[in-house]
Amino acid sequence: MKLYPLKFEPLYKYRLWGGEKLKTQLNKEYTESSIGESWEISDVKGDETQVLNGELKGQTLKQLINTYKGDFVGEAVYKAFGEDFPLLIKFIDAKTPLSIQVHPSNELAKERHNSFGKNEMWYVMQADKDAELIVGFEKEINKEEYQKHLEDDTILNVMHHETVAKGDTFYIPTGRIHAIGSGVLLAEIQQTSDVTYRIYDYNRVDATTGKERELHNDQALDAIDFTYHSEFKTSYETKANTANKLVHSPYFKTNFIKVENELEKDYSNLDSFVIYMCVSGSLEISHADDTYALNTGETILLPATVNAVKITASQADLLEIYL
Repeated sequence: MKLYPLKFEPLYKYRLWGGEKLKTQLNKEYTESSIGESWEISDVKGDETQVLNGELKGQTLKQLINTYKGDFVGEAVYKAFGEDFPLLIKFIDAKTPLSIQVHPSNELAKERHNSFGKNEMWYVMQADKDAELIVGFEKEINKEEYQKHLEDDTILNVMHHETVAKGDTFYIPTGRIHAIGSGVLLAEIQQTSDVTYRIYDYNRVDATTGKERELHNDQALDAIDFTYHSEFKTSYETKANTANKLVHSPYFKTNFIKVENELEKDYSNLDSFVIYMCVSGSLEISHADDTYALNTGETILLPATVNAVKITASQADLLEIYL
């Protein structure tokens, strides 16, 4: 069977900080309340997304890789990761702030959790007035000073708070303390990992358990990168019908594409799958005499053997992701 562009059935995740924007702004269909995350493409054990369209409907990423190997993910990707899909793709809606947290490196995650690390990036799709993200430290700080702020419940005072708007982008490497603030809707691209160390959670009680959520300060201490940075936001161009470099890391590459009218993409020299996340507008993708609609808040995966597509839109914004 020839591979074709694949949509997946999202998995909706309850979060005590979740809101309604995934439903009201991205047209996701679910009945539960406080849904904070839509896992669009996932190979996390126990949370594997399944193909939604065509003859491969119901197949998981692992089943697809097992059957098609490098034809599905790319030969180099298959050689590096085997049957483990390397990325987790999400949309996130924070009605209230997420916990202040940090993710372990590949080495630490492998040693402690037999997992990938969790390098990730955020692309802000919508933000309420004065909404902010927390990324890194506001000033130089060492481990001892950090621990003192934790003890004194003043840790928020040394975090870097940044007011955000649509299009703002941040790369969050492992070790960098971070949190999504209230009123932010964003796209998240990350390594396949669900390992998070919480260091501060506003002393909140989860209504479903009646308890405060667990903190992981002992584990986090060895994972935190205390390096001070003066700038955290990613600068990028927005030229129409161009793959504008957004975040290129050792773990994934993401470009921003503003589609106007018609754009042809040739991936014959790229040895990787490609994922499109539509972050604004709507478009159509044509391949092998078939057409696939993609609207704001939808995601599609092009297997590595899908070498050419044509994208048509009056105007739409895409994130283009590959290894």
